[in-house]
Amino acid sequence: MTYASFTLDIAEGVAHVRFSRPEKANSMNADFWRELPEAVNDISDNARARVIVLSAEGKHFTSGMDISVFMEGGLDADSDNREIQAEWFRHHVKSLQDAFSALENARQPVLAACQGGVIGGGVDLVTACDCRYASEDAFFCVQETAIGMTADVGTFPRLVKLIPEGWARQIAYTAERLPAAKARDIGLVNEVFPDHKALLGGVLDIAAKIAAHSPLAVAGAKRMANYARDHSTADALDYIGVWNAAMLRGEDIQQSYMAKMEKRAPVFDDLLPVKKGL
Repeated sequence: MTYASFTLDIAEGVAHVRFSRPEKANSMNADFWRELPEAVNDISDNARARVIVLSAEGKHFTSGMDISVFMEGGLDADSDNREIQAEWFRHHVKSLQDAFSALENARQPVLAACQGGVIGGGVDLVTACDCRYASEDAFFCVQETAIGMTADVGTFPRLVKLIPEGWARQIAYTAERLPAAKARDIGLVNEVFPDHKALLGGVLDIAAKIAAHSPLAVAGAKRMANYARDHSTADALDYIGVWNAAMLRGEDIQQSYMAKMEKRAPVFDDLLPVKKGL
């Protein structure tokens, strides 16, 4: 399937989504908000890959929400239908939030390879990914504050769990640029690469390592990480016990050991497609 706002290639277990509007700094237009969750949900539900990589063409990863989408969601404070508009706007924002929650809810890990600006909605996007990587020229900016609004598509509930709260507050309050090196130092990105080419190569190498492991074990690890983040230690320990009681797969463990003994790559079954509805 072809998309208007990005390209999608799937090979050797890796789904590579490349934002492809560099002339618009990969701003998030209406097509983007519709297409991204559609593509990610399809990959996840139909087990089309074992890991998802997000990257971008051009100078910037993304400049954030396209002005056309922003204007569509505007509110007229003087309107006689102000409250009715507000109720509609709440659902409009929820649909945008769901677009990025698809990344968090995907069964596969999602890796973001960021160069240049990761601005506004870009921060919302990458905080919903499992891991973030950057080139030396990358910077992250909660731009919404500088234009008179509060970021509402996912930055706050996720950013404060990824980096020290004081830093999350500072960059949100000031709308200052957080450079790649500082982002690495405070834990927002895993690794910084010297340039865009090295970034892509490095992230795709990491994706290949993930894709070589048991998809069931990796899906379980993602589920456990997300669950542990949002629950108590006692609850998370109980959940992993229940998960492994039901889904610990002896065949995958045996395959891992046999492959090591035979000095070959292990072969694992993919996840099954998820059928939704009746």
